[in-house]
Amino acid sequence: MPKSINPLDVVYDVAIISPLDKAEKLSKQIGTNLFIKREDTQEVHSFKIRGAYNKIVSLSDEEKKNGVLAASAGNHAQGVAYSAKKLKLKATIVMPETTPSIKVDAVRGYGANVVLFGDSYSDSYAKALEIMKKTGASFVHPFDDLEVIAGQGTIANEILDQLPGVTHIFVPVGGGGLLAGILQVVKKINPKVKVIGVEPDDSNAMGKSIKANERLLLEHVGIFADGVAVKQVGEHTFRIVKEHVDEIIKVNNDKICAAIKSIFEETRNICEPAGALAVAGAVKYFSKKKFLEPDSKKHLNVVCINSGANLSFERLQFIAERTLIGEKVESLFAIEIPETPGALKTLYKKVIHGFSISEFSYRLTDRENANIFIGLITSTPKNRELIKTRLEKYGFSYSDLSGDEYSKEHVRFMIGGKSEITKDEKIYSFDFPERPGALSEFLDAIGNKFNISLFHYRGQGGDTGQVLMGFEAKNRSELEAILDTTEYDYKEVSSKAVKTFL
Repeated sequence: MPKSINPLDVVYDVAIISPLDKAEKLSKQIGTNLFIKREDTQEVHSFKIRGAYNKIVSLSDEEKKNGVLAASAGNHAQGVAYSAKKLKLKATIVMPETTPSIKVDAVRGYGANVVLFGDSYSDSYAKALEIMKKTGASFVHPFDDLEVIAGQGTIANEILDQLPGVTHIFVPVGGGGLLAGILQVVKKINPKVKVIGVEPDDSNAMGKSIKANERLLLEHVGIFADGVAVKQVGEHTFRIVKEHVDEIIKVNNDKICAAIKSIFEETRNICEPAGALAVAGAVKYFSKKKFLEPDSKKHLNVVCINSGANLSFERLQFIAERTLIGEKVESLFAIEIPETPGALKTLYKKVIHGFSISEFSYRLTDRENANIFIGLITSTPKNRELIKTRLEKYGFSYSDLSGDEYSKEHVRFMIGGKSEITKDEKIYSFDFPERPGALSEFLDAIGNKFNISLFHYRGQGGDTGQVLMGFEAKNRSELEAILDTTEYDYKEVSSKAVKTFL
């Protein structure tokens, strides 16, 4: 079959024309007509089936004889496996050993041979290249392939048919395959439509690369929106996106969680974090965008692509907790009060009274002052400011920790208070692979040179978890030289909450 095949002629062998649903509540919230493009309704619950199938079907008969190969821990793996099954081809998918069993089972369920190797996509990718050299199988890249990009672009054709008056399209961005595919179609057919990419603020490889005018390699990416956690965007995707995209914006994890809830309320379906990026971006964009005419937003037709819904059940608790902050329902504060009789009563009566408490942690650490970690259900930004005004009025020193990632991930779940015996303590966060033996290997790597003074882990139900660790170390460079040997991503923590409470 020729490589110049039109994706519109083949992708519907495996994909459906996904629904474009009007989101009534979100439309009222941001003052526009907002629609959700439901790629979560595909057979493999994500858009990845389009690009994978378009690439595989375009292979020559000789290439197909050797089968196909991919490296992925998520949606791309299922897209390749399902496509190969449809075309009766042999498929091998290399997945990290940390991949949740629900994803591994799904890929095997489509008849693919699964090879579990390494802790990360990089490990699996390297292994896949080894297999490719031995078997001659065709590698199907998750995003940096022109046929894959063209397959993803069929979503844009559907949007333009379903909503001819579309004015804005918001697209999740990881490696850039989906965004590049949509841009190629939209900017050719109707260049007036604004196409806006949305990235997590801790995995913004495309935005940083465009700003630098070159493909950058990020040292560290966030682990929450794992579907777009890419350290470097593709060569093809960077070129296309740089030329055509109207804007790239960032959102944090709290906004993503709030968007997951909003999508659930609209559709009664739970999308994965990466799938909620577009809605989170649209809410941010239109809440801050100033239009010349007050009513001009009412005439806009905004499409947000829900790119996938492959979510492990264990992540729901984490998402529910973070949603409160993302919607500005919950506020977190560190408050210093004097260690005198009646101080706590004053704080409650004069400041907190009238607001529900979601979290309250206090421990005596010295005889002069105490630090309290408190969560309050403030519901609105105005009420959060009211709490701050009251704190200032009655002389309480405080820090608003609502935007502090480590407060939400670690501090609020830890007990014991600040240690008075640690010396030269330095605290780091690590991304640990979720597999047996990971901690043992880490401890073996760092040896006995430095004493561990703090350890806290809380899983998110993904293939990687974040760990907070403290070390007693006078020499930072010597410590970090040892940490480098572990090959786990890490960074020193400068969070005020961590320094105050831990």
